[in-house]
Amino acid sequence: MIQSNRICAVLVAVASAILLAPFVSVAQDFPDRDAREISTYALTEAAVAKYTRATNNLGALSKSATAQCDDDTGSGSLDASVARINSVPEAQAAIQSAGMTTREYVVFTWSLFQSGMAAWALSQPGGTLPPGVSKANVDFYRAHEQALQQLGSQQGFDPCSDRDESEEEAEEEEPEEPTE
Repeated sequence: MIQSNRICAVLVAVASAILLAPFVSVAQDFPDRDAREISTYALTEAAVAKYTRATNNLGALSKSATAQCDDDTGSGSLDASVARINSVPEAQAAIQSAGMTTREYVVFTWSLFQSGMAAWALSQPGGTLPPGVSKANVDFYRAHEQALQQLGSQQGFDPCSDRDESEEEAEEEEPEEPTE
């Protein structure tokens, strides 16, 4: 039961980073060393292929998790994020079987998030590249944006919910009962 909770928390954090990349400001305050590692990581075709496999592996794993998730999904550093994932052997194995280390998966996720945010910022009137953000990574993000968003949409299954997203959407479409 506790292990399923950990899987849920890890998957929700990772999926949230992917899904919200172009829409939300970075809320995570990593130490300078971690921020530099994220900023200097080079997004590549080989890494995105591994990342896609790892994310799909984690997605398959999340569908088998049925327990309630913890609300605490934040981590104060890359090391803490890696330790959190590695504390769930199935999640660690899902990433490693795709050819990535857990650390590379976490750094890739945050680099992708940062690049998505910068791409969004640049699309705004008067937008400029934020300091320390790799223009090459922003260009990579833009070139792969559709595939990356599709990958994010595949994570629509919420392992922490008793219902899937399609049931929630159908419920939202139902008209409200008139009140008297």
